[in-house]
Amino acid sequence: MQLPMQGVRVLEVAQFTFVPAAGAILADWGADVIKVEHAVRGDGQRGLTNVLGVDAIAKGSSFSPIVEGPNRGKRSVGLALENPEAREILDELIKQSDVFLTNFLPDARAKLRIELDDVRKVNPEIIYVRGSGFGTRGPEAGKGGYDMTAFWARAGGGAGATPPGADRLAPMPAGGFGDNIGGMTIAGGVAAALFARATTGETSVVDVSLLGVGAWATQFTVNLALMAGGPPPRPPAPRHGSARNPLVGPYRTADDRWLLFSMLQPGRYWAEFCEVAGRPELVSDERFDTVEKLMDRAPVAAEIVAEIIGGRTLEDWLARLAHIEGQWAVVQDAWGVANDVSLRANGMIATVEDAEGVPRELVASPVQFDEQAVALRRGPLFAEHTDDVLRDFGLSDERLIELKLAGAIT
Repeated sequence: MQLPMQGVRVLEVAQFTFVPAAGAILADWGADVIKVEHAVRGDGQRGLTNVLGVDAIAKGSSFSPIVEGPNRGKRSVGLALENPEAREILDELIKQSDVFLTNFLPDARAKLRIELDDVRKVNPEIIYVRGSGFGTRGPEAGKGGYDMTAFWARAGGGAGATPPGADRLAPMPAGGFGDNIGGMTIAGGVAAALFARATTGETSVVDVSLLGVGAWATQFTVNLALMAGGPPPRPPAPRHGSARNPLVGPYRTADDRWLLFSMLQPGRYWAEFCEVAGRPELVSDERFDTVEKLMDRAPVAAEIVAEIIGGRTLEDWLARLAHIEGQWAVVQDAWGVANDVSLRANGMIATVEDAEGVPRELVASPVQFDEQAVALRRGPLFAEHTDDVLRDFGLSDERLIELKLAGAIT
């Protein structure tokens, strides 16, 4: 399998998921990613032991999916960036890297001397990458943000997912939702910057904000708002189907599961649906026997569809709908996704051996090369590779001991 980033070294000074997720993807693609962690605390995400009411670390193990996901395939170095004696180590890492990744805020970058000018002074050819909440310019350039705030709240996702009149805001569908989308965006930016450097000799500064990623994700609606000069109207949605199409929308089965229809051409798919549903007479029903009538009476047709879907179990519908031309899907929870037949057939749920040698499974990054599934390597334990990496960079064991005694490395 081709590993397009093989031979590329990435230095990551970042924590949590946004930006580290980009490092994980680059590692999946073959890059040597060296993760610099705080010499005492490590990446702050390692301290999260319970998330969304669920244990984040497997009992009796070091395996933590929320750490492994954005950090698999990397090497970890414990480095006290605030310690003057650590500077020589950081500079050596910078000198021998192609890409520098960070999501530290401007004040922290300045204090630790890892701003663009600091890094480029050591390695003028390095690609410098910043992940931010709200961008690097404007009044909020120094403001921190998580995907819940910058991506979900500010960029329109939360408002768009919340029905009018609701008494609470719809939550993000998953932890790290915007962070992981942002990580893939950064990885694409890094790939483009590396290509530009290889073809033109020019290096780049790459900036990706959670707000920008969120606005890109909601651009369909935002662009309509820009054209209209205000928020697009949100007409009341019918209980079932859509205002003009009974074959678009969610329907509940007899066993309280959901099917989501997205058959955008009702005239094309109506007869097929009625046939597999066991109601062929609806095709010639004078209320729906033309496309125009079906669309005009969509709410009436949708109530009939809801009754039909509600009369059978999900298993029955899976068999009936399996080979129709129209587009539909089962609404799956996280366990359903983990066992999705197509994800597994395409190697998108991948096996990785954890630090204790136990086989585990993780979602693979979605890009594949040469029709091959990604081969995952586990994430590093905190500071696991400090000695190995620094020996590779020419430090003697005596110097490593001196640096440890000085508190510069872990």
